[in-house]
Amino acid sequence: MKADTTTAMHQLIEEVRNTIPFDIPEEVICSGICHGCSKKLLEFLDTELEDWASRITSGETPNLGDIQKLGKQSQKIYNALKKSGVVEG
Repeated sequence: MKADTTTAMHQLIEEVRNTIPFDIPEEVICSGICHGCSKKLLEFLDTELEDWASRITSGETPNLGDIQKLGKQSQKIYNALKKSGVVEG
């Protein structure tokens, strides 16, 4: 049985939150090589995840395009954080 889009979005949000370290101290984020502002990227992604969680709670149903967009954004931010040394991969 295929998951519905709401379940898929919840799973994506959970996977991103488990993969990307949103709680690391600023001095760790802002030390070393910078490929885009890691702090701002983390803040942006955190806001996007919170927004989708809130929208789902309010009864909105994401479509496949919404899931794909959030997934792409998350992957791009993860790659930038990796280049900056914030995450290991």
